[in-house]
Amino acid sequence: MKLEDLKIYGMAMQLGEEVWEIVMRWDFFQKDTVGRQWVKAVDSVAANLSEGYGRYHIREAKHFNYYSRGSLSETKTWLAKAHNRKLITDIQFEGLLNEIDPLGKMLNSYISSLDKHVRIKN
Repeated sequence: MKLEDLKIYGMAMQLGEEVWEIVMRWDFFQKDTVGRQWVKAVDSVAANLSEGYGRYHIREAKHFNYYSRGSLSETKTWLAKAHNRKLITDIQFEGLLNEIDPLGKMLNSYISSLDKHVRIKN
């Protein structure tokens, strides 16, 4: 299976593109403060999934997937800040939140599936 075949990876990539499109419409100060941090966090979700997928050992893969989970949590914080500061609409906020929460559950399941893989191999 290729990385691109993982549904969780596709969802993380899509979320990153959606955040990018929002932030690119902002003024310089908004981009430079909230926008920069938000894009880094959301892009890190997919990047760490990718790095974990490319690792030979399952324990290393899990390590990067934990980073991915942390980045998703940070993404949610920047989403809340963008909403609180009126940089995004209520509709954008709810829409992105409805993508982040299922992605987090899928990420937890993916990490758990790696645990099962380790037990089978041992």
